[in-house]
Amino acid sequence: MPLPALPQKMGSLLSEQSIAKTTESAKENKQKSTPVKKKKTETKPVEADPQPKPVKESASEPTTKSITEPKRNKGYRAKTHGKKLFVLDTNVLMHDPISLFQFQEHDVFLPMMTLEELDGHKKGMSDVARNARQVSRYLDQLLSHSQGNITDGIELSALGNIEAKGKLFFQTHTLDAQLPQGLPQGKADNQILAVVQALQNREKDRSVVLVSKDINMRIKATAMGLAAEDYFSDKTLDDTDMLYSGRTELPADFWETHGKKMQSWKEDGRTWYKITGPLVREWFTNLFVYLPDNSFMAQVKKIEGKTATLCVVRDYMQSKHSVWGITARNREQCFALDLLMNPDIDFVTLLGQAGTGKTLITLAAALTQTLDMRRFSEIIFTRATVSVGEEIGFLPGTEEEKMLPWMGALEDNLEVLNSVDSGSEWSRHAANDIIRSRIKVKSMSFMRGRTFLNKFVIIDEAQNLSPKQMKTLITRAGPGSKIVCLGNIAQIDTPYLTEGSSGLTYVVDRFKGWEHSGHVTLQRGERSRLADFASESL
Repeated sequence: MPLPALPQKMGSLLSEQSIAKTTESAKENKQKSTPVKKKKTETKPVEADPQPKPVKESASEPTTKSITEPKRNKGYRAKTHGKKLFVLDTNVLMHDPISLFQFQEHDVFLPMMTLEELDGHKKGMSDVARNARQVSRYLDQLLSHSQGNITDGIELSALGNIEAKGKLFFQTHTLDAQLPQGLPQGKADNQILAVVQALQNREKDRSVVLVSKDINMRIKATAMGLAAEDYFSDKTLDDTDMLYSGRTELPADFWETHGKKMQSWKEDGRTWYKITGPLVREWFTNLFVYLPDNSFMAQVKKIEGKTATLCVVRDYMQSKHSVWGITARNREQCFALDLLMNPDIDFVTLLGQAGTGKTLITLAAALTQTLDMRRFSEIIFTRATVSVGEEIGFLPGTEEEKMLPWMGALEDNLEVLNSVDSGSEWSRHAANDIIRSRIKVKSMSFMRGRTFLNKFVIIDEAQNLSPKQMKTLITRAGPGSKIVCLGNIAQIDTPYLTEGSSGLTYVVDRFKGWEHSGHVTLQRGERSRLADFASESL
């Protein structure tokens, strides 16, 4: 930053301002003090007192503070809001390979230890290893497009990422910095912190920021006085309370404000409405709308400006509309069953805490459409295990037998659904064999490259999937298939995934408004009064 202006100039400026506000006698005093500016009393006019005769005490020290303090703050702001230098930790690159191109006009710096750790994680078939190899390919392509010395930086837009307007810098020589005593010098994280410290000491004209997914590393950096941030580009939402819920409550005066030009008719055994009003602009296709007393529950089928076409939802809370002997116990379950049973909906996401009935009603709808309606040839049930993408382990048996320890939720719900059908014990065993013959348990480790034709695919515990893994699974759907994702974003076990960056949050936000997808967030637990009380109080 440039140095502050000389006190002579500031003093003369303030003197001119004081002359404009004072009498002719002040002008004479100012003229008498003019030659004194060449001496050590040049800062007198900066005194807070506007009188033409400044007090002679505090001739230098208070004046220096009054001049330099605003300039120092201004320089700090320019440093903070200018072009930054982001130092990337290894876990950021292994979490998101395209993170190199997500920093807009700012520059990116890769320490040598980051490259060493990438090299150590490139072997294997896990997603981490694949991401490490992909980052290495990006770096190789950037180096091949570089012109001149790499110490001057490589344009990140060389590969077509026009939003990345900064440069990529590599650590080409040793950067020495004094680390606090007690930090092991040979640890990789501490070596990266040393690089950040050295860059901060060298780059005086801009901010140096460490980007890491490791919370402890960010804490250590903050303790050392270094700027550290989490990687936010992969987050769909900063506040999960703003996540699309798939339903909205109508005001009590809805019909008075939106029913003036209403049209109504019956089609396919359902009642349809065409309404116009200001609330329509806030709606999405396949959004569920309802009145507080449940006297009106409908789904938005089409939106044209301020006009929306609504279809009344079938009441699955009545026994005549039961699905595989299961009836909805609340409004949200009714909405969910409407999506699950709709042949025009190809993708469904259900969110909710434990005990809201996500898996039960999904399996009931799957069995009805597979065994009774013959819409699907079979049901594929998969679940995100703790080691998603890794080998299942050294358990004996086939792929399905190895997945059985993770399929406790499937077994419990099938037991409930099989007990609904009243009959002899022999008939229940026969029905159980038929059901199990149509349900295939698959591991996510072997999903890549597959195509599902006329399958009802259920992805349980989908909150533990990353956006990339979710894309891999959803793109497996072929003609006639339906995919249902179940999960609770409050129970995420995968490292480096949060409620905002989960793959389930990602697809809910990206698929809202598509005419062949639907989402519902289940609110009320229906498992038992004990489970409901535990969910609220514990």
